[in-house]
Amino acid sequence: MNPWSITLSAALLGVWGAAAQAQPKAYPQQPIKLVVGYSPGGSVDIVARQYGQKLSELLGQSVIVENKAGASGTLAANAVKNAAPNGYTLYFVASPTISITPAVTSTSFDPVADFSPIGSVVKYTNVLLVGAQSPFKSLQELLAFGKAQPGQLTYASAGNGSSNHLSGVLLGKYAGITMTHVPFKGNAPAMAELMANRVSILFDLNTTAVTQVQSGSVRALALTSPVRNPQLPQTPTMAESGYPDFNFEGWIGLLAPAKTAPEVVEALAQANQKILADARFVADMERSGYAIDPVSTADLKKRIASDYQFFKQLAPDVQASQ
Repeated sequence: MNPWSITLSAALLGVWGAAAQAQPKAYPQQPIKLVVGYSPGGSVDIVARQYGQKLSELLGQSVIVENKAGASGTLAANAVKNAAPNGYTLYFVASPTISITPAVTSTSFDPVADFSPIGSVVKYTNVLLVGAQSPFKSLQELLAFGKAQPGQLTYASAGNGSSNHLSGVLLGKYAGITMTHVPFKGNAPAMAELMANRVSILFDLNTTAVTQVQSGSVRALALTSPVRNPQLPQTPTMAESGYPDFNFEGWIGLLAPAKTAPEVVEALAQANQKILADARFVADMERSGYAIDPVSTADLKKRIASDYQFFKQLAPDVQASQ
């Protein structure tokens, strides 16, 4: 054999071998971690575990939920912000942490610059509740009292900067009334105080409010979503009650650290859309009171930026109510 042929063949094999080694391995090649900013057993954690199971089935890798509770979810946000942008540490986030908290308080992360949105998963609404013994049977009665007795109405929340805190601020702003904010360490103690009639109102998540409404422990006066909720069909929206600008919906979605490779974001976004089309997952979410929210990567990025700017404008009112 011609020695030049042998040399050339060896050289070509070397080039091909190097090229093969240079090809990136298909994502994912190792387990994926979903970081949740709340304790195990909470509403976001439950959704994350159901979602993680579906994601694992689609991608053929283990998906592990890691709970990093504290500081209104910002501990989890910082953990993901500082993680390697390789698609193996993701943030399973509820919108108040990413849209509200950094807008009204000081945080060490930027909701727009520090994350790569993948997609939204579900959305939920808040429900304006009063205790079963409350004299108020409608939003109109509640607000008439609030206008006649400034500062006498109290509204409970899960803490400063929470979604029910912001809902209370918005109600006062749109209705032109002054209410007193009473923050608690979580929704559960806030609900207990409402049922004991020690606070006037609570904006609770529809996913947990439905059970209390159906049991007769509380009454629902209005929804903050633009449309009625099928689980509370008799409860009007804020728009139907005379406040068309009052639209407050939360969402739960998936984010990656900033600078995550576009092909990894796209792979996760495609998996997300498949999960949101899965009949069993959809049924499980709807049974829990959520609505599927198939928002794309690009649209979620716009939503985060828009919500962040909106709540920054509301920051003085929020700070005044703390």
